[in-house]
Amino acid sequence: MGISFKKALVTGGAGFIGSHIVDALIGKGCDVIVIDNLSTGHMSNLEHTKGKMSFCQGDIRDIDFIMKKAEGCDVIFHQAAVVSVPLTVEKPVDSAMVNEIGTIHVLEAARKNHVKKVVLASSCAVYGDDPEIPKNEEMVARPQTPYAAQKYSNEQYARIYNQLYGMNTACLRYFNVYGPRQDPSSPYSGVISIFMTRAAKGESPLIYGDGRQFRDFVFVKDVVHANLLAAGLEKSDKNVFNIGTGSYIRINKLWDMVCRLSGASIEAEYAPPRAGDILESVANIDNAKKILGFEPEYAFEKGIEKTFEWYRNQPQTERRP
Repeated sequence: MGISFKKALVTGGAGFIGSHIVDALIGKGCDVIVIDNLSTGHMSNLEHTKGKMSFCQGDIRDIDFIMKKAEGCDVIFHQAAVVSVPLTVEKPVDSAMVNEIGTIHVLEAARKNHVKKVVLASSCAVYGDDPEIPKNEEMVARPQTPYAAQKYSNEQYARIYNQLYGMNTACLRYFNVYGPRQDPSSPYSGVISIFMTRAAKGESPLIYGDGRQFRDFVFVKDVVHANLLAAGLEKSDKNVFNIGTGSYIRINKLWDMVCRLSGASIEAEYAPPRAGDILESVANIDNAKKILGFEPEYAFEKGIEKTFEWYRNQPQTERRP
């Protein structure tokens, strides 16, 4: 697909999803500015893009910084966030300063600089423990954690900026994103990256709950494609979209699949469920299909093979910025 914009700003561009967005933009000839405070992002994720984009280390809590970097941009892909749910439970105020105030800074910078489009990363966590499956965008939000509440707040600010200032915004509710570059060194990392690291080391994973809980896992390149589609969308009555696959994998089965890929035969260990964890989550992606033209291209088996191939080639040491 082609793109209709020439200059883009990616917040959190040294992170897992952000760096893949950077790759796609560069591949389409876009002038890219990346900002990241490197609290969880890694310069190693951008090593191959040196000379092809402009990197600026800074924080979205700094309104003057983000205001200056948004100058002349056609679109902003807002990925920067405290993404650890447990960390937002532990530090709700600190995380809100990033996830809420930082997002308002991004929106305000876009408004003052006449940026044509802002695409914001939201989360399926906003649905909370609503038992209805699959999740659709018309459901009442039931945030159960500060992280979920902060993401839902971002959606509301995006809607308000659309209504008050005519800003073109889109919020993508990511389901469980996985793929190369997802950092396994943090205890808050995605379950797939943790499982793959454990299997490579011959160690048992710790599964919270009985392992029968399930998730809609979506490959990072499909998420990137959704971002580009959203950036090219003209104003619409709908600006919140589920980004997933519409199918699910149980956590126990996920561990079995990782074991098969790695050749390991290791029994998992179990612990009580964590506060804020959601038991069942599957996306209804009808709106994304109809309005964005989004269609997941990576079946889970294909995506997890590509992910494992990447992890297998990584040194088994903690990655640092």
